[in-house]
Amino acid sequence: MSAIPAPPVIDGVEWVRPRPGRAGLRNDLVLALVLLVGLSASVVLYRITGWGEDSPWWASVIWVPAMSLPLAARRLQPEIVALVASVAFIVGAVTMAGEALISNICLFVAIYTVGAWGRSRRRATIVRGVIVVGMFAWLFWGLIFYSAVQDYLPDLPRDGALSPYVAYGLINVLTNLLYFGGAWYFGDNAYRSARSRAELEQRTAELATERERTRVQAVAIERLRIARELHDVVAHHVSVIGVQAGAARRVLAKDPDAASASLSAIESSARDAVDELHRLLGTLRGTADTGEVAVAPALALMDEPAITSTSTRGVDRIDELVAESTAGGLPTTLAIVGEPRPVSPVVGLSAFRIVQEALTNVRKHAGAAATADVRVRWSDETLEIEVTNTGSVTRAVGHGVTDVPGNGLGQLGMRERVAAAGGTIELGPRARGGYLVRARFPMRRDEEVPK
Repeated sequence: MSAIPAPPVIDGVEWVRPRPGRAGLRNDLVLALVLLVGLSASVVLYRITGWGEDSPWWASVIWVPAMSLPLAARRLQPEIVALVASVAFIVGAVTMAGEALISNICLFVAIYTVGAWGRSRRRATIVRGVIVVGMFAWLFWGLIFYSAVQDYLPDLPRDGALSPYVAYGLINVLTNLLYFGGAWYFGDNAYRSARSRAELEQRTAELATERERTRVQAVAIERLRIARELHDVVAHHVSVIGVQAGAARRVLAKDPDAASASLSAIESSARDAVDELHRLLGTLRGTADTGEVAVAPALALMDEPAITSTSTRGVDRIDELVAESTAGGLPTTLAIVGEPRPVSPVVGLSAFRIVQEALTNVRKHAGAAATADVRVRWSDETLEIEVTNTGSVTRAVGHGVTDVPGNGLGQLGMRERVAAAGGTIELGPRARGGYLVRARFPMRRDEEVPK
């Protein structure tokens, strides 16, 4: 038996164990019926042996359901059920209308339930304390009373400080201590386990909410970064258009060929700008749907100086990443297949960033003995970037390397970049070991500039 436990608290609120559902109540009813049948059979067997022969049968008929059926509501009203079971137990023993086997199981279950399902810990402790004190008072009274009755257990002499009868009494006391102590302990332990599960479920729900908020915030930050890079690209095109338009205006009458060249440059810049706007519009349009809480922390990114723009980095500078990776201790090879072709700054920067992120993840998570291969494949329709490594795959959620594609923040960024450029990406472990990152970008189609 333990002292009165402190009220359980979860996030400042006292936790109360919820009542069982319909399935749990149905199980309690089944348990009560099983104990009713077992109790009836046990009473019949006890009476055959001569137990309770002075007690009428009708008393046993009343006592059996009174001892067992209340357990059907043991988790709805555990304190009341325990008190009823205790009274019925004593009445059955005093009147000899009961038995001493299944009834002990019923009483144990009732006392256990008070500790496991009591909604008030103080009330549960008080009720169990009253039952235990009452039972021990009844036990000691019986031992003392029958110690003077020589016809009761005549084979156990009463003489001596540790007589056989005293030894018999001590055995009864020890048995009851184990019986009631076990019901008390296991009940409290069940309650603590249920509270721990509730705390774990609450923490799990909080972590899921926080993970979702972080994911949305990461997407918002990435979209804002893409928007900033788009600003750099579009500003470049608009500046070129302005300069070339001014030059064409000045030489239009004097040098038609120069004016034509300027107009061609304007046409090319306009096509590039419109193409990139079409590809990014769908992604950037969803930024407003991420919510103010997710977007606000990322707004500071827009305040960075324009000089830090990385929009000038493209496919032609991937060799610098490979050289830097090799110099940093990760042996990396570069293979270029096909004839390189001009690509838009968005595609070029996205390809550059994906290779950079993939090589960074290899250095972080693939092990010291890993090597990496970078392949750039050109075709008429697509630009394919592939980064593979020979290291091991580890679960590093938040770094872009994970057995479940899409869970890492690094992978989220890569997916956003590829989607913004209208491409596709493949991420995951390879069958022969290592990890694969493969992105495909569609090549820009020559289109007429809208008039």
